[in-house]
Amino acid sequence: MIAIACVDKNNGIGKDGKLLISIPDDMKFFRETTRDNIVVMGRKTLFSFKDKMPLKNRINIVFTNNDNLKDKYKGIDNIYFVKKYEELNDIVKKHPDKKVFIIGGATIYHDLLPFYDTCLITKIYKEFPADSYFPDIEKLGFIKTDESEIHKYEDLEYQFLTYRKILEKDRYINER
Repeated sequence: MIAIACVDKNNGIGKDGKLLISIPDDMKFFRETTRDNIVVMGRKTLFSFKDKMPLKNRINIVFTNNDNLKDKYKGIDNIYFVKKYEELNDIVKKHPDKKVFIIGGATIYHDLLPFYDTCLITKIYKEFPADSYFPDIEKLGFIKTDESEIHKYEDLEYQFLTYRKILEKDRYINER
């Protein structure tokens, strides 16, 4: 599994149920990277989308304890609702050709942390008021393995970064 997020310099990802900022190149990167794959999110992330509808051209898996949502989205074939990781895993197994992207929010990023080994991060070098945060992955055994040049959007500077989890078997190699 792969986590994908846009974070500010303090790992903030959102405020009041909305993204901190919408950067066109980041949105394009997200669309192109996740298209025709599986996206995993929480209910609040689903509700942040236009018309509260699942993303097109993707299998949408939503973690929620709200059983009424299944009725609301009945007849929409690209959305599933799960309560447990095992249910998510059962759906993923039916689509072995698809990549799985964790797309938020904060609770989902934190709860699924043991299951993803790659993070695609758009890092904005500015602080925004935020009330939800991405995990501090550098303190959790992830190392930066790739970075783009610095991009600019209006008065912001940002970079596309890739992080990978260091597995115990790889630790010796990386410390040499």
